[in-house]
Amino acid sequence: MTIRVFLLDDHEVVRTGLRQLLESADDIEVVGEAGTAAEALDKVPALSPDVAVLDARLPDDSGIEVCRQLRDLSPSTRSVILTSFDDDEALFSAIMAGASGYVLKQVTAQDLVSAVRHVSTGGSLLDPSVTAKVLERVRGGDGPEEPDALAELTAQERRILELVSEGLTNRQIGERLALAEKTVRNYMTSVLAKLGLDSRTQAAVFANKVSETRR
Repeated sequence: MTIRVFLLDDHEVVRTGLRQLLESADDIEVVGEAGTAAEALDKVPALSPDVAVLDARLPDDSGIEVCRQLRDLSPSTRSVILTSFDDDEALFSAIMAGASGYVLKQVTAQDLVSAVRHVSTGGSLLDPSVTAKVLERVRGGDGPEEPDALAELTAQERRILELVSEGLTNRQIGERLALAEKTVRNYMTSVLAKLGLDSRTQAAVFANKVSETRR
């Protein structure tokens, strides 16, 4: 199955490079691109791509704000924030906006292709160099408190949350627990609602927070 990707970056040469890089993979097609946030918000809902690769910093807004609005305008599109800056605040904002991935532009070509593939299947991905900072920030109090929040989850929901933190997709979780993929999605909807979270990425960060505090 071909993964349909949309690119947002204010530099045309960067978009051209990203397009060539991604389309060198047989299973990825770039279906559209934009140089501004306004243009992206106009185009993405009509194209309904599987993944939107969004530059964090734009002349008229930010890729993070685009990500936040796409959750309503194009719910099936999963966003990856791509940035040149190792910015703690932007990283945390991206997670809270519902981004499925946050990758530094220093990433290798193959790792970026892998990131797009992973996110397209429902996975969540953070650049390893910044994951520790997110966990530290969350442990500092920005997020639901454990154990009160976990007390709301059923045993099955806790197990699914644990597998999400390991980076498994809904399909993989279903295979592991002998559940239909749709059933896993329903469980995840319930988990997010009970924890007061908006995305799988936030859930994964929270699960890692819990794991860290129990060590």
